[in-house]
Amino acid sequence: MIKSDRPIFVIGCPRSGTTMLQLMLHSHPRIGVPPETRFVVPGYYRRFVFGDLREEVNRRRLGQWIVTDKDTKFKELKLDGDRFIEDVVAGPPTLGSAIGIAFRSYAEQFGKARWGDKRPSYYHYVDILLRLFPDAQFIHLIRDGRDCVASLKEMPWYTKDVFHAVNNWAEAIDFGRRHAKNLPADSYYELRYEDLTRDPETELRGLCGFLGEEYDPAMSEPCHVARQAIPQNRVWHLNTHGDVTTARTGSWKARLEPWEVSLCETVLAERLTANGYELTGAPKADKAHVTAVSKVEAKRRAARRRKDLRDRINRFREPGPVAAQLTTRQLGELARV
Repeated sequence: MIKSDRPIFVIGCPRSGTTMLQLMLHSHPRIGVPPETRFVVPGYYRRFVFGDLREEVNRRRLGQWIVTDKDTKFKELKLDGDRFIEDVVAGPPTLGSAIGIAFRSYAEQFGKARWGDKRPSYYHYVDILLRLFPDAQFIHLIRDGRDCVASLKEMPWYTKDVFHAVNNWAEAIDFGRRHAKNLPADSYYELRYEDLTRDPETELRGLCGFLGEEYDPAMSEPCHVARQAIPQNRVWHLNTHGDVTTARTGSWKARLEPWEVSLCETVLAERLTANGYELTGAPKADKAHVTAVSKVEAKRRAARRRKDLRDRINRFREPGPVAAQLTTRQLGELARV
């Protein structure tokens, strides 16, 4: 049987356990998933800056931006920048190919034939990721929204308030529903953090079946690769350096104020119960608090619509194709054109 080389993307609300899942996948002998980078979506929106990638000089400009821009976090991949740039120049003339070469090179450092990427906010950008990687597979990890909100509140990098945190989880669930409805069964997969931590082997066997891979016991002990795949300065991921545990499940009960529990259960009730999470019967939230969440949702929805409209218009004037031409499926699609 031909082994799959399809890209894998881990998505979900921030603080839903996606880093733990990243490490579980990275523990597989065939899959390499690096620390978070920031050049996939920004590179897509900057594609006009680089011009027609069928011209070598433009591919070099793209490779140099990925390597040298201070915001791309290319250094997290620990790759030779000069070699990467030359690989981009010699590679297929598309944006997806250049990005794919970066992740493929990361996986090859560990002798692995397949790559993945993890960034929670990717749930907003599945359409764009599919333009770049038409054969991609997506894994959506879902965690109790109350635990996600409680954890987000405590993160040093999360500068928003609890109303934004509640909206974050609602968005992730709503986008997930849309993806489940619109994507083929072999492209989208959901699992719950609580199930994954309670019975890692069973859940990972199911996930491997979706990916077309054999389960490996090392996946259930991801702490062994944490130092390798998690930057040391990210202290909020310290829990990933220990054994998989259910200790954090339901910790929102001690971390949320009563009014915050009411807010979560008022705004998120249907989404929580639909995903198997029981409500406490907390009193209805204050109307002002519910209104605050609604205002955040409306503002974010309007911003997304404006951005999506601009992108749809921009697609008519793209300087060249964007889809990657690296994997078996991608090359097969190219041959049929």
